[in-house]
Amino acid sequence: MKHEITYGKADVKVYRTLAEPLTGITLIPESPFTGRDNRLVAAQIEVVVRGEVFLEAYTRGDNRLVVATDTMKNFIHAVSLRARARTLEEWLLEVGTAFLDTYPHMERLTMIGRDLPFPAALVPATDGDGFDASDRLFSRDRGDYGSARLDLERRTDGSVTITGQESGRRELQLVKTTGSAFADFARDEHTTLPERPDRPLYIWCDIGWSYTDASDAVLVNPDRYVAAEQVADIANAVFHEFVSLSIQHLVNEIGTRMLDRWPQLSSVSFDAQNRLWDLVAESADDATVKTYSDPRPPFGHIGLMLRRD
Repeated sequence: MKHEITYGKADVKVYRTLAEPLTGITLIPESPFTGRDNRLVAAQIEVVVRGEVFLEAYTRGDNRLVVATDTMKNFIHAVSLRARARTLEEWLLEVGTAFLDTYPHMERLTMIGRDLPFPAALVPATDGDGFDASDRLFSRDRGDYGSARLDLERRTDGSVTITGQESGRRELQLVKTTGSAFADFARDEHTTLPERPDRPLYIWCDIGWSYTDASDAVLVNPDRYVAAEQVADIANAVFHEFVSLSIQHLVNEIGTRMLDRWPQLSSVSFDAQNRLWDLVAESADDATVKTYSDPRPPFGHIGLMLRRD
């Protein structure tokens, strides 16, 4: 038999105060995002260890080389305490590199993370003029969030290299009340869906992206880093201004804009669902006044991967 071994610790939630600020990123016209002060950063982290050295733990119950997953949890917190953690990707690299440096029998591993956003709360300004972002109060944001995956491997010289990488913005939920269409699609005896030259469009969407040079993901050059907040803002800008003829049409336009805006990216991917509401009632006096309900399942599911030639 051939064995492929993975084990690790998942769902390790880490809340870190006073990480190093994120500065020096390249600004884009679609986004007001300029960086993060990182007074509070939080992430859900997973480590997946790979390597044949652990085989005897499976075949003979020999645990002498097995690092307990509870130890992994404590190790993630210990490294996070001293990490720069300017971005999720850099945070994962710092933790993953420390694993490979500390436990030399670990050959390869994958670090997976998702942001747990806590933006600063708006509070009355101390001078009484308007409102300011608090320096001590933060509010959990349960909307869309950034994600990252790094595959790491130890080289023969002992250094750690990134062998695979993907960043993401997950669980975007966007609705546009007008300026979307779905018409002129194939029809046959099974088709009951009416054509809609203008419709509201509600989508759930995950966006992923990878860099040609993985070092750009981990802030070797901060001006080449693509922030998840900027990706969300590009999706918003394109959805707002673009008259799409389908969800496929829309995600292709977003992906094309991303590759145009960031030449350092090698690919962009989309996993989208059509969650368009069901029309329930319409005003007799004004056809633009309507009520909707949540749609019944099943839901349309659309995928796209754009890669540079």
